[in-house]
Amino acid sequence: MNEQRIPRSWLMLALGTSGQAASTTALYGLAYLVPAFQRELGLSLVGAGLLVSCPIFGILLGLIGWGVVADRYGERLALSAGLLIAAAVTAVAATVHGTWTLGALLILVGAAGSSVNSASGRLVIGWFPPDRRGIAMGVRQASQPLGTAVAAAALPPLAHHFGLSAAFGFCAALCGAAGAAIALCAVDPPRPRRAAGVPATPAPYKGGYLWRLHGAAAVLCVPQFVVTGFALIFLTEVRGWSAATAGAVLAVANLAGAGVRLLAGWWSDTVASRIRPMRLLALATTADLVLLAAGAAWDSAVGTAALLLASGLTVSTNGLHNTAVAEYAGPDWAGRALGVHGMGQHAAVVLVPPLAGALIAGQGYPLVFALAAVFPVLAAVLLPAGDRAAYWPAPTSAPDGGRVAPEPPTVEV
Repeated sequence: MNEQRIPRSWLMLALGTSGQAASTTALYGLAYLVPAFQRELGLSLVGAGLLVSCPIFGILLGLIGWGVVADRYGERLALSAGLLIAAAVTAVAATVHGTWTLGALLILVGAAGSSVNSASGRLVIGWFPPDRRGIAMGVRQASQPLGTAVAAAALPPLAHHFGLSAAFGFCAALCGAAGAAIALCAVDPPRPRRAAGVPATPAPYKGGYLWRLHGAAAVLCVPQFVVTGFALIFLTEVRGWSAATAGAVLAVANLAGAGVRLLAGWWSDTVASRIRPMRLLALATTADLVLLAAGAAWDSAVGTAALLLASGLTVSTNGLHNTAVAEYAGPDWAGRALGVHGMGQHAAVVLVPPLAGALIAGQGYPLVFALAAVFPVLAAVLLPAGDRAAYWPAPTSAPDGGRVAPEPPTVEV
């Protein structure tokens, strides 16, 4: 019987991807429970939006801390501990009914689950050479729309038929399974060997390169959260779709978004640039959001089509800017740099659901979609002129006498 040999790098990618997808259901999938929040908890659209924002606020509290854990103690510990804690807290959330208690628990879920944002990208980058990092991070980042698709397909019917407790229990089971798999199977990537007396790599924040990446990524997240947060409500309340139909269609749209991230990663590897594809995708997102605003204003089917396209385009750049940050920061700083990166993004969007909900209630959808179209243009301006990957060499080469990581080993199955 022949034995298959699977590169360990791809197993680590699968684990990091599954962890990200599982956490996404609990951290970003709660928008699909807005009708249930309104029905079971008696909340307004603004109040439901605040509840959706609670995990995002928690992510802000945990990102940098988990980045330090990943840099100092390894990705496996950070990922597994965060996911298992998130699973336990989400399971507790399934048993409570008070809005304030639920909000506090969701903040804790976000703080624990943020370990995935800081550590899973570091795990992936450490196992792949530069010419495959774009597609590898595209796979890892595809886990977010994949997790959102799972949430769109599963959470509305679970909440409708069995209540919020069933929806939260589903999220807890996914996080627990992913955390256990990582604890049992993950292997931290090899780290560069530093000779005695060689100082640690200095912090990569001298100059404005990383700050411009952080800023561009932060503003790109605003239209993503506008679309994700209110697509279901738009299709059900404005277009008259059933929640089940809208959830199923949005699940397919999010799966297409996962494919867009893969293509973006492949594109960036092919052209040896993360910045150029990111800028072009940002401008394409603006054009689509303008169509969405126009279609919503004139009650046109163009608006519905543009909304579904926006589900993919608004998330298309996530893998690119995460890859650029990790490559520039290098193995000594990638966890913390990704933590700062994620913190900026979540700070930018933590109030998007309630503010957008208030604007929709007062002014309608066209204005909100039109305002969202401004942010990708701003991102295109903020992006650096070109790529820099000065700190993290390929794991398959050792030009400086052993300071880089060795060829990734294989594991037998």
